[in-house]
Formats: sequence, structure tokens, C-alpha cells
Amino acid sequence: MDTIEKIKTQISENPILLYMKGSPKFPSCGFSAQASQALMNCGEPFAYVDILQNPDIRAELPKYANWPTFPQLWVDGELIGGCDIILEMFQQGELKALIDETAAKYPKKDEA
Repeated sequence: MDTIEKIKTQISENPILLYMKGSPKFPSCGFSAQASQALMNCGEPFAYVDILQNPDIRAELPKYANWPTFPQLWVDGELIGGCDIILEMFQQGELKALIDETAAKYPKKDEA
């Protein structure tokens, strides 16, 4: 599977997906830390991909997404944006609404 196919699969299989540097518990950059913290505060589980462990994705995703920076939040197959957009949406209550709505569409794996 080539890198673009891997990215498409990750996005399609994970309704809430954050491409970031590091992990939510151990972020490797301030922007990724802020973005993952905002997502965690929404209270729903989300998937993440550590682009530092996946240099192929780090190289290809900006071209695929037409978005040059990380982190990148994808919800329900669509790019939401990076850290600034995530924080702005969080502060306005829009992020939690979007995350809650998306999580409601997909039963949790242990409920299915």
C-alpha cells in the first residue's frame, strides 16, 4: 500500500483523527500539545498518527491535504484545519459540537 492509500485508509477508518507530532500524552511540539488538549477536553476518543514515527506520511500528507503544517485534524473524512482553527473552534464551542455529533454517528467499538 502506498503512502497516499495509507493516509486515505486512516482517514476513512477513523472518524476523528489528529495527525500530530508525538502523542496526546507526550506531544513533541507546542501546537500538537494544544490541539490534542483541546480534543481531549471534548471528551470523546480520537485516533492520532505520530508523523515523527511516520516520515512517509509527514512528507505526503501536506500535498494530499493541501495543508502545509501539522497538526491536522480530520473529522468524518474532511480536513478541519490546524492548531489555530482547532483552538478557535474549541473556544467558541464549535469543536465539541462537531466532535459530539461525529462520535454519535459511529458506535463505539465495544458497543457494536
